[in-house]
Amino acid sequence: MTAVADRSLGPELIRTESIGEADVLVVGLTSSDDGPAIAPADAFEDVLDTDTRETLLAALRAVGAKGKPEELTRVPAPAGLGVDSVLAVGLGALEKVDAEQIRKSAGAAGRALTGVGTAVTILSGLDLGAAAEGFYLGAYQFSEFKSGKSAPKPGDQPVQRVEFLVPDAGFGEETFFRAQAVAEAIATARDFVNTPPSHLYPAEFADRAAELAKAAGLLVEVIDEKGLAADGYGGILGVGKGSSRPPRLIRITYAGGDTKVGLIGKGITFDTGGISIKPAQGMENMTSDMGGAAAVIATVLLAARLSLPITVTATVPMAENMPSSTAQRPGDVLTQYGGTTVEVINTDAEGRLILADAIVRAGEDDPDYIIDVATLTGAQMVALGTRTPGVMGTDEFRDRVARISQAVGENGWAMPLPAELRADINSKIADLANVAPHRWGGMLSAALFLKEFVPEGVQWAHLDVAGPAYNTGGPFGYIGKGGTGVPVRTLISTLEDIAAE
Repeated sequence: MTAVADRSLGPELIRTESIGEADVLVVGLTSSDDGPAIAPADAFEDVLDTDTRETLLAALRAVGAKGKPEELTRVPAPAGLGVDSVLAVGLGALEKVDAEQIRKSAGAAGRALTGVGTAVTILSGLDLGAAAEGFYLGAYQFSEFKSGKSAPKPGDQPVQRVEFLVPDAGFGEETFFRAQAVAEAIATARDFVNTPPSHLYPAEFADRAAELAKAAGLLVEVIDEKGLAADGYGGILGVGKGSSRPPRLIRITYAGGDTKVGLIGKGITFDTGGISIKPAQGMENMTSDMGGAAAVIATVLLAARLSLPITVTATVPMAENMPSSTAQRPGDVLTQYGGTTVEVINTDAEGRLILADAIVRAGEDDPDYIIDVATLTGAQMVALGTRTPGVMGTDEFRDRVARISQAVGENGWAMPLPAELRADINSKIADLANVAPHRWGGMLSAALFLKEFVPEGVQWAHLDVAGPAYNTGGPFGYIGKGGTGVPVRTLISTLEDIAAE
């Protein structure tokens, strides 16, 4: 087993009061009708005095820099600045610059700094936390399985160290600590998602998660296939029965206070669709079908690292959905944990089956809140695109989670659970069917199925991140190709909001 914790996930981040021996200075560039301007305009004059700023700005204008969002322009450094070059990254119009734009611009700069030893930035003068998150996540690379000629050369490796200029030694210490912790948690989630299913199957996934949790001093319980059978976890067993690699359920608890939050993440380590097999084209991307589990595991570890005064328990079902002579069939009936029977109409609607078991188990802890996260439906992308999570659940908590998600830049969008769709998941022979007999509102029907298993009186939110958890296109902002780590920032910010009550 190769532990995720053993790999360096990103550059070293340092607060500093001087340029020191950095190779590159990164500055922000805003746009206006009068041309670009260096931002922040009035900070760090001891490092970047008025004359040096004017010389630098003239050089940037001479090569056509405009300051458009995430535009990158690199020029030789003015004499006496103490670095070899300056990288200007666009922020857009000054009045529109917010934390998310700083995060995106810092991410673009981080991606552009491959082969650089040390970079120093004044973006910390705009928002230290956002800049730190952006640089770390933008510089993230996953190259564990590249070897020989394809292994990254020195000039292709991510920036090794990023220093953030601050006015004094104590400035923003807590903000910086949180930003580092959040970025590292997101990188851990990305690493899980990016690890191929040949190397991350249910037992291995559970072992890696358990290792990280135990190292953090958290309580860990892993239930293997025998324990799942003995305890009646019919959903997890049904989905995993077609694979030679049996399923698992892992529970990780951080006990930090009286308020209890249950986190649940879909952990399908690979999804062929089972007997209802998916088309071959794009199936390789189903390595990402455990993105919800990755985010939830990373978040409970992060809650512990931030010492939140609440108790957080992650209940994570893990299975591989494969077709074989032992796989469940369309038309089979299974009994979920807790006794509800489900007719399996489509074996490719497997995520809701394992989540239902986990939601019932999480409910036995008497939580005040339950949040489940899943790459659950293609319908999420049809409705909201590939970058906007759908947020469903009990009305008040759903709206609260969506507002938080938008505030932190992950842009979750509240969606309804129309009552008229509920009857469509009735079964003629069981308590429920796992899909509706039509394709309308598929994301909402899946959430209505999960709602049946949520305990009465518990505030619940369901996040469908089928598109946002995995980027199949080119890099943008602080998001690279592959696992994104969405929605770790939404989850931790929601936990912090609950802890502040």
